[in-house]
Amino acid sequence: MAKNAIQKIAMNAAENIPYDKLMLSQKNVRRIKDGVSIEQLAEDIGRRKLIQSLNVRPVLDGEGEETGMFEVPAGGRRYLALGILIKQKRLAKNEPIPCIVNRKQETSAEEDSLAENLRRADLHPLDQFRAFKTLSDQGLDPEEIGARFFVSPATVRQRLRLASVSPRLLGLYEKDEIRLEQIMAFSISDDHARQEQVWERIASSHMQEPYYIRRLLTETTVRADDRRAVYVGAETYEAAGGVILRDLFEQDAGGWFQDAALLEQLVFDRLKVDAEAIRAEGWKWVEAAISFPYGHTSGMRRIYAEPQELSAEEIERYDALKAEYDKLDADYAQAEDADEAAEAKLDQLGAELDAIDDRPQSYHLAQKAIAGVFVTLAADGKLQLDAGFVRSQDEPRTETGNVDEGEEGDADGGTRSNGDDDGVGVVVNGRPVNDSASDDGEDDGIKPLPDRLVFDLTAQRTLALRNALAGDVEIAIVAALHAFVLQVFYRFAPDTCLEISLKSGSFSQVDGLAETSWAKEIAERHEAWDRDLPDEADGLWNFLLGLDEASRKALFAHCVSLTLNAVVEPWNRRPKALEHADVLGRSLQFDMVDAGWTPTVEFLGRLTKARILQAVREARGADSAQLIEHMKKDIMAREAARLLEGSNWLPEPLRLDEVATAAGDAVAGDMSDEAARDRDAAELPAFLADDADPSSDEPVTIDGDDADHLQAAE
Repeated sequence: MAKNAIQKIAMNAAENIPYDKLMLSQKNVRRIKDGVSIEQLAEDIGRRKLIQSLNVRPVLDGEGEETGMFEVPAGGRRYLALGILIKQKRLAKNEPIPCIVNRKQETSAEEDSLAENLRRADLHPLDQFRAFKTLSDQGLDPEEIGARFFVSPATVRQRLRLASVSPRLLGLYEKDEIRLEQIMAFSISDDHARQEQVWERIASSHMQEPYYIRRLLTETTVRADDRRAVYVGAETYEAAGGVILRDLFEQDAGGWFQDAALLEQLVFDRLKVDAEAIRAEGWKWVEAAISFPYGHTSGMRRIYAEPQELSAEEIERYDALKAEYDKLDADYAQAEDADEAAEAKLDQLGAELDAIDDRPQSYHLAQKAIAGVFVTLAADGKLQLDAGFVRSQDEPRTETGNVDEGEEGDADGGTRSNGDDDGVGVVVNGRPVNDSASDDGEDDGIKPLPDRLVFDLTAQRTLALRNALAGDVEIAIVAALHAFVLQVFYRFAPDTCLEISLKSGSFSQVDGLAETSWAKEIAERHEAWDRDLPDEADGLWNFLLGLDEASRKALFAHCVSLTLNAVVEPWNRRPKALEHADVLGRSLQFDMVDAGWTPTVEFLGRLTKARILQAVREARGADSAQLIEHMKKDIMAREAARLLEGSNWLPEPLRLDEVATAAGDAVAGDMSDEAARDRDAAELPAFLADDADPSSDEPVTIDGDDADHLQAAE
């Protein structure tokens, strides 16, 4: 039996129909504008002509005969675009238009219109990236490509950047194994090997977010808003051969400087030039570094600049402005209604007075001759100068015996010293003892008192003074404060009869300590007092007596605070001292979380993986710890920092000891029950076993003897 023949499909015929014989069908299902505008489509057709025929149907009369007109149910946007070209007289009205004519009408016009729009598939983004790259390889620049396809040049550059990602990763994207957002993140680097390395690192991890990919690709780079990059500048860096990575899809604040070593060298080269220029102003020495460790000025005295002297004309003008301001202010205070003109005038006068009060300050040449400057980079990339530091070896010394008239006094006119210029051995009540050169009683036959008698008498006086001092609390506090201030603010000035020794550790080996908020507050407070104190140690006692009680207490607290040392040192066991630090902390109701300490990525990176997991477990529970236990250590540290944020978790050395001494309980007896429970709940653990000593570099010193090299400080 013969098989049934398969009926062959016959295509609708293609015809060229004059445009003026076509009309737009109202059966087109597209009603809402979307995608490329009609005007843009017209421009595209004008450039490359029509590349897709119109789908038309003949218009029939009442008897079913063709009228010679054709309606367009599919391809209406192309029809309208052709109409625009005709209005622009770029196309003839009767220009033949390629059309597919559906005379059989086996389907409705609405169905054909819907099928044309639904059955077409949008171009895969990867195909678009590659097509743009092909056009670029053919010699078209992003501006030309953008103009031809009605997209911005920036969009074209983005597509070209995506096409430059590793072919292996693009292959994964084609298979939907990598998302477009991830490809966009990978595109910030041109290093295919590095891109693939990062993908292998995160492929088996749940951390595959674009921001994390960018972080890994740029972890060895320097951000463009880093103070080093701002100081050098992008143009200088690129001129030296450096490459800047840019993110075309996200705000990148200028990108990332890829060659950190080159950038550091450029920083040092420029610092050396700037430091030499500063030293040329007359300073004895200049030390320059990106940053200095905490306590780098320890052992140095600070001198300060003085405002420029006002001329007689400036003083007269200042007095006139002040008088006018005071009169206007007094009159305005009595006025019932607001007066904008008076307020504006007061603002103007106040600004002029402030300009005079805040006039530039300068150092004398004599001050610069013994002092130096520390030059660092501020957070905004500008030079930060801390001037007026005098090293101990540069302190002015007054020789004993005859002194030339030109060598008398202090070199800077305001040097703090002890004022002991007599050069004698023993002084009692301001008079030399056993100094034959000053003994003017020999002519009368009166010999000096024996040494032993002098000792006995002064011992009696000492005990009597001790007894008297014990009965006057206020003077005792001033005496102790006097001894403290001499040691903290004055060098070579042991002008106190109190044998009180004050020690203060600098902890310069701790990297980044100087950048903490605590270090900055201490430095600001210290400088404020340093400016207020008298230049000469001889005037310190009267200065302290003249302070009000609140200021005296504040200065006392500042000096005492600098002696506190609660550092755990394996070579210096001080269990009782550390126990007292906990007592003191409880008395102050002190907590490191309230002080602003947070577990950073850098801190967590110095722990073992087991301790990182323990920290997350303590702060967020076992479930959170399980989320990161499979990660490599560096990734684990970053994720742990995110999990610990806001948890108030502290490592063991920063927690208060759970064991309270009797003295501590007495002082903290008024603590709330809740605070006491929190205290008792704390544990006393072992010190972090895997803490490593940070490495550090020496800062560069530029002085009269050695100005050859510039190095980074820690």
